Amino acid sequence: MNRPTDLLPVDDELLAIQTEVREHFGWKLDTDTSSARSMLEAVEASQIDNWTRPRRAANVAGLIRRMVLRPTEVAVLGAAVEADEVLQVLERPTLLVAADGSAGVLSTLPDSTAERAWSRLACIVSDGDGGQGTLEAVKRGIPVFLHAHGDNFAEWESLLEIAAGTATPSPLVLTHQTPTTIPGMHNPGGFTDGDRAACVVRSMGVPNEAITMLGTRIDVVGRWSGVTDPDTKMQKLQWMDRVLRTLQIDY
Repeated sequence: MNRPTDLLPVDDELLAIQTEVREHFGWKLDTDTSSARSMLEAVEASQIDNWTRPRRAANVAGLIRRMVLRPTEVAVLGAAVEADEVLQVLERPTLLVAADGSAGVLSTLPDSTAERAWSRLACIVSDGDGGQGTLEAVKRGIPVFLHAHGDNFAEWESLLEIAAGTATPSPLVLTHQTPTTIPGMHNPGGFTDGDRAACVVRSMGVPNEAITMLGTRIDVVGRWSGVTDPDTKMQKLQWMDRVLRTLQIDY
């Protein structure tokens, strides 16, 4: 039986796309599964009350209350987001969701605005390689949707270690990209941090018309992208486009 805090894909094609991505790049499902189960084990073996399974479910419920039960606009910050785009949406009652390191754009805003922007950041969606922007969000205790895939063991381990060392560890929600149900984790769909953020927001019940995608481009590797091979990244952006078209979200 599905609970209100189970984040499920809004379209079954989103899971099919994940399988197609693995086949395209020659990645193995076993490694995705191993990373996911290792992350779950590491989090649940921690001594952090805020990371227990009931608290993680409560984190989802809290975000749903903030984004859906109090209807508002949601802007997803992508890797190519610019400061002026953020300034424009801050003029409206908009909450922000950052794709990994794109949270760093908030610290480039004028001092008078930056703190207000950080207060609007509902969560970040990260696979652990976002660099300084992700670290700043974690140090501020922003909720993190932490994602496991086959080749990011070191990244999620490092981010968990950093978060655990803060005075108030970020609330966590754990995501994976396997077709198997993993209790304590979610798979709302998505591939890159940007399109996965859109999948997360939709799975929480935010309607399409309330979502704005900022800095989401398939023709360039954005400033806030993690370190990656440019050719591979451009291929990944084409898959991001496929996910967003499946969601019927304009960008």
